[in-house]
Amino acid sequence: MVTAAVMAERYRAVCGQHGIQISPLVLENLQKTPTTRSFTLKLALNNKQKGCQKLCNDDIFALSKCLQNNWTVTGLDLRFHNVSDAGAGHLADLLEVEDSALRSLDLTFNNIQAEGAKVLANSLQGNSSLLSLRLSGNKIGNIGAMHLASMLLVNRKLQELELADCDLETPSVIALSVALKSNTILRSVDLSRPLLFSFQEEWAVHFSEMFPVNGSLMELHLGKMGLTDTGMERLADGLKQSHSLRYLDLRCNRVTHDGALHLAGVLKQNTAIEIVDLSSNRIEDVGAEYLSDAISWPGCVLRELSVCRNNIRMKGLLSLAEALKINPTLTHVYIWGNHLEEPVCRAFKELISSGRLMPQRTDIRPYEVDGQVFLAEVFRGLRKHIYCTDDNYQDTRSDSNTSNDAAGPEEPSPHHIADVQFADLQPCS
Repeated sequence: MVTAAVMAERYRAVCGQHGIQISPLVLENLQKTPTTRSFTLKLALNNKQKGCQKLCNDDIFALSKCLQNNWTVTGLDLRFHNVSDAGAGHLADLLEVEDSALRSLDLTFNNIQAEGAKVLANSLQGNSSLLSLRLSGNKIGNIGAMHLASMLLVNRKLQELELADCDLETPSVIALSVALKSNTILRSVDLSRPLLFSFQEEWAVHFSEMFPVNGSLMELHLGKMGLTDTGMERLADGLKQSHSLRYLDLRCNRVTHDGALHLAGVLKQNTAIEIVDLSSNRIEDVGAEYLSDAISWPGCVLRELSVCRNNIRMKGLLSLAEALKINPTLTHVYIWGNHLEEPVCRAFKELISSGRLMPQRTDIRPYEVDGQVFLAEVFRGLRKHIYCTDDNYQDTRSDSNTSNDAAGPEEPSPHHIADVQFADLQPCS
């Protein structure tokens, strides 16, 4: 078994042999690597690491050499560094090693472009270990995404792919949807914030055609797609025939009450969707009433819903409160950023006081001033993932739970992804 000391010494030797300056960040984390279980090497930068130098391609070369024939490190977290196409090539070499142990690779917000995406895609055509690839925030563009789409046609191992904010264009988004028609392994895909200039929303048509034939996709993030009611109608046609999708993320789009009507129709027919994120859309009162009607529908299995910042007023929010009384399945509701008039405040105070809506499962907290009820914001939101493919990986995002509830013990935060083994994907709680 390779000990932490041996790994650290191997890293020093590689750096010395190739004239590469030793990175204190890499060395320190290698020295802490456990040898009794699989482990994600966490090298991501964060606000607490003041003055820490970002890793560059040479650092990745040394690290990749060090990790060859290593069975302890099964995940690499390299978020927020300066890894470019050359560094991606070094990681591709690591993935191409026979019997590679690497199962998760997080390169979120680096400097990888189309060529780097190409070499990673080529390495994954024959790789049988990697389960999770996160490339969000890298400008791989249309060409890079095309290579990844081609890879999905032959790869039968990857289960999670994140390509948010990667400058994807309509052809590559469509190509990815086409690949999902034949790929039966991927369970989580994030394509949020592409560069789509067509008003025809052709991509929505292709995704609609994909849903009925794909039986594995469980989580789909389509935030900031410019989705309109027309696109929502097209998506709904396919979603009604999907029996695997459980998490639908449509945040920050242009869906109005007409689009909410189409989505409500899906919730009445589809028995799989449990989580819907509609935050930062435009559904207003009428849209909230459509959703409330669907929530009240017999057989609706929706468990978590966010309608934050949708310009919903009293009528729509009260209908949602009434739907909560009817449907016991819906347990997490997030409404902040709408018009919280006093009747709404009283209705949700009653839901929380009665125990129907647990304080830790919403983003509001009631309080009174001179007999008048108000709602305060609590910094919570929908969990980002329902499935995880990383040992020891924690979900990081802006909607983290930073409040201290006085109303009883807190349940495990949905923002922290549970540790799981790699044999099978497990639901994150």
